[in-house]
Amino acid sequence: MSQHEQHNGPLEERTYFDRYFETEAVKILPGEYYVTKRDVLIVTVLGSCISVCLRDRTTGVGGMNHFMLPGTDEGLNPASSSARYGVYAMEMLINHLLKMGAKRHNFEAKIFGGGNVLRGITQNHVGRRNADFIHEYLHVERVPVVAEDLLDVYPRKVYFFPATGRVLIKKLKSLNNTTLLDREMEYSMRIRKVPVSGDIDLF
Repeated sequence: MSQHEQHNGPLEERTYFDRYFETEAVKILPGEYYVTKRDVLIVTVLGSCISVCLRDRTTGVGGMNHFMLPGTDEGLNPASSSARYGVYAMEMLINHLLKMGAKRHNFEAKIFGGGNVLRGITQNHVGRRNADFIHEYLHVERVPVVAEDLLDVYPRKVYFFPATGRVLIKKLKSLNNTTLLDREMEYSMRIRKVPVSGDIDLF
């Protein structure tokens, strides 16, 4: 991995050439993030999870994460164990943007996801809780939200071009297989059992 990018997943398995957009692309999965200085496309598919597309609007350094809060009914204050997952996901994204030269006062965010698509955990309104969390977090951090597409009942495919800030959303009104739902359900079960690694610095 070069000094121009930061990723916490197996990057070599996620990089491909997108023929439609004719550009190099990187796909991220639940629990992952990707930050880059380069002009590449970042792609993910969301059900109940949230993705934040965050960039420095002056330099074009940008990145995307993909996260979910565990499906509990506890409150969403930043000190709660549930909200810590969202705080951790945002801290990783922000810290690596800053490490690559982005300036906090130039941040702008676009936020997506939180669909009511996961069978079995809809009683916890996980999509709504994820959406409420990210709105509150970005408000507290004074990061402007310049675009969003949240809630509803459909999964979304998100295409983010960090160099320009452009985002395209494709609503998936019919899924050909259960891969997305299975992946998010497995991720949901995993984060309920495994504590957030490391200490969280609230800022």
